[in-house]
Amino acid sequence: MSIEYRNFLALPYDELEELNLTAKADRINRVSIDEIREKRLKYLAEEKRIKAVTVLFSDLEGRLHLLDYDKKFLLSSYENLTFDGSSIRGFTAQKESDLRLGIDWSAFYWVPADVFGTGKVLVFGIVIDKDGTPYSGDLRGVLKAYSDKLYAEKGYTLNAANEIEGFLFAGKDAEKNFHTTGRFDYVNSGGYYHSLPLDPLRQFIDTAAEVQRSMGFQNEKDHPEVAPSQFEINYGYGEVVAAADQIQLYKLLTRQIATNMGYTASFLPKPVVGVNGSGMHTNLSVSHNKTNLMWDEHGQEKLSEFGWDFIDRILSRALDICLILNPSVNAYRRLDPHFEAPNQIKASATDRGSMVRVPIGNSKSMRVEVRSVAPDANPYLALYSIFKTGIDGTKAEIKNLRQASRYLPDNVQQAIEDFKKSKWIAEILGADVQGRFTELKQSAADRCPKALGTFVKGPEVQYHHEVYNQSLWNLF
Repeated sequence: MSIEYRNFLALPYDELEELNLTAKADRINRVSIDEIREKRLKYLAEEKRIKAVTVLFSDLEGRLHLLDYDKKFLLSSYENLTFDGSSIRGFTAQKESDLRLGIDWSAFYWVPADVFGTGKVLVFGIVIDKDGTPYSGDLRGVLKAYSDKLYAEKGYTLNAANEIEGFLFAGKDAEKNFHTTGRFDYVNSGGYYHSLPLDPLRQFIDTAAEVQRSMGFQNEKDHPEVAPSQFEINYGYGEVVAAADQIQLYKLLTRQIATNMGYTASFLPKPVVGVNGSGMHTNLSVSHNKTNLMWDEHGQEKLSEFGWDFIDRILSRALDICLILNPSVNAYRRLDPHFEAPNQIKASATDRGSMVRVPIGNSKSMRVEVRSVAPDANPYLALYSIFKTGIDGTKAEIKNLRQASRYLPDNVQQAIEDFKKSKWIAEILGADVQGRFTELKQSAADRCPKALGTFVKGPEVQYHHEVYNQSLWNLF
């Protein structure tokens, strides 16, 4: 079919970067949402080469969903968009299925046509209940409301930057096909910082970095990670909702780029036995009038009293929020101290086995790093729970809290029990969302072995727990 008569939008990467950075500046500077909305609507109406607007939202577990709306329809109906919430895991029951979808016009992205298709732009959505109130299961909306509230009441800006590790495996759909192949094949075995300039992993990283840059991510560095065929592409910090949006976009674009190259980008925490797993180290700071509240030149490790209180509250509630930060069966395979995994509930400036680390910083970069976050966590839920706990939580009366001999669970069943009985979780999420999330995680956990070293028996074949665990598509 000829496409010569089509004239869909396909912008050069440098032009994309300029547009996205301008939009990002509006978001950072908290330009009035009314002003931003009118600017975006005017652009869409005048740009004839756009055929569709892709609206993104995430379910309770953090799975990203995309809906393409015809541009002309969206322009006339953006205030009355609806969808079937009962088809989304963790959302409404069938008897009360209708939900509304609003538009967060500040979260608008121009995208490379070679990755996302021609004639499209992206914007994040806001899930709204039938009565017009924010939907409690939309954790993006919960995080945004909390961030906006702290800014309005205290002048706080919540900042986050995430170091998201993943694996690049040979072949498309390598995760889905594991039950037939029984293995993951590396595309590179070079190791940390080590690869040839044009090997498959390096080409994948370079391509993904170019796409990120064009979308206004403001890259910092990228490199192969410790495990074979493992990667990490770092970018600058941002306001917390924008940072969570970028996590979702990062995983979306790397998966599509990998597919385009005939590979699979995997964000399972522990897809391969015997090598390091993947984490999502989460760096956090709070600023007030552009002053970093985490910094104190005379503080312990240069971290302020505010920062240490933030850490103490997280350590106090580590067991309560563990399931949020490590939400899958597979995530607990990663929390193995033999592979640099942060399973100790303590804080340290140097020990990378600690749940919380205090990196070297200055007045601008000083931060707290929560290391025990898996890359398959819902980023909105994870960031909300960490900031809400660090700012509004209470401190436990535990002797030597920051260095006590305490450990995160080594299996998802225990994490579910801690989450289910937590009064703190009920307070910050509500009993309804707490129950729904528990049910989703219990359903997956019940289909998998509890302890390392066990076997799962079937009618004719016996699977070792690691292989069985990896071969199931219920790891999220």
